[in-house]
Amino acid sequence: VQLQASGGGLVQAGDSLRLSCAASARTTSNNGMGWFRQAPGKEREFVAAINWKGGSPVYADSVKGRFTISRDIAKNVVYLQMNSLKREDTAVYYCASARSARGSTSRSAYAYWGQGTQVTVSS
Repeated sequence: VQLQASGGGLVQAGDSLRLSCAASARTTSNNGMGWFRQAPGKEREFVAAINWKGGSPVYADSVKGRFTISRDIAKNVVYLQMNSLKREDTAVYYCASARSARGSTSRSAYAYWGQGTQVTVSS
């Protein structure tokens, strides 16, 4: 299973970005998916997750109301729409495929990880 994250870039505070995560194998369509991020000098942290049907989204408090996770089951792609970006959102964003059909806030619940895409928010 390979996960390819894309869509990162350099934006200003208040702008929007949409990240995409394309999976190479159909097996991930039965699995929950999540987004995590890692800022320099910090641990990788949970951002958002969704179940295999594209339901039951869950978000970190820091992004709730600004970010939206969704998935296109037919295309096997998961998205992270990020609005009202803040400087503190600057990080490398990783998508991951869960071991089960549910999304999870825990890193250990994920079996496969993408390579990451850089998001930089300037003020």
